[in-house]
Amino acid sequence: MIKSKEDLKRYIEADMSFYHQYTNWDRLILRLIRDPSDRIAQYLCFLRKEEYYFNVRRDILGRILHLYYFRRKNQLGNQLGFKIPKNCFGPGLSIYHHGTIIVNEAARIGANCRLHGNNCIGNKGNADLAPHIGDNLDLGFGACVLGEVTLGDNIVVGANAVVVKSVAENGVTLAGVPANKIKV
Repeated sequence: MIKSKEDLKRYIEADMSFYHQYTNWDRLILRLIRDPSDRIAQYLCFLRKEEYYFNVRRDILGRILHLYYFRRKNQLGNQLGFKIPKNCFGPGLSIYHHGTIIVNEAARIGANCRLHGNNCIGNKGNADLAPHIGDNLDLGFGACVLGEVTLGDNIVVGANAVVVKSVAENGVTLAGVPANKIKV
């Protein structure tokens, strides 16, 4: 959770490490052609600034800026297909493709999460029980993590897998419907 200006800077730098592999000229071209990867990077910056102004700045200007970044994030999220609430992800969030990504506001995901698109991290529809996931999650395209699930660190969830049971082990790969550990 972002609790200071230094945290905000650290989170944005970690998030942008994937998106800033281009030169300044390349980034300008991507911005001009409204490339999805540039728009995803903008979305993540808006998300982190929304978190900062909500968590840290409690004065009237901070509240106004929180609402401003919340609105900008939601406008861009509607175009990209993202619904990611504040304070769910640790630093280093990478989103590879635009498309539907839905995250429950009660979900907690650690640092260096990679989402490949068309993902859902949420409840099963019957309660506010949402996943708690460790660091270095790699969620394949179409994969979902549903319910009161706890996952360890360094977990890879294969494409179109549906995780509905906790996996406390670290460094495993999950695949299938419902997802089970597989040997790699």
